[in-house]
Amino acid sequence: MPFKEMAKLNKLIHEPARLAIMSALDACTMAEFLFLQELTGLTKGNLSSHLSKLEKAEYIQIQKQFVRKKIPHTTIRITHEGRAALHNYWEQLDRIREVTKKWNNS
Repeated sequence: MPFKEMAKLNKLIHEPARLAIMSALDACTMAEFLFLQELTGLTKGNLSSHLSKLEKAEYIQIQKQFVRKKIPHTTIRITHEGRAALHNYWEQLDRIREVTKKWNNS
């Protein structure tokens, strides 16, 4: 039964907004805050909250700069640890899917 495997899924990544953020970052070298906000449909505050959780887990790095000394510019990159955690998450889902398919075909 895949239920025990489901309980082992990385809950930090499993949350839909964070999964979208991590998947987007996995597909590129870096993303701007506003791009991720548009992509996910999250408010600035909600996106910031999710990014803080991912940064605390060391899954992402956030770099804040100011353009012309007044316009904030935030970029986000996935870390090696974050990429490994995301790939492990997808592998777990694939295993769960395979077990479920076999279970349903029995």
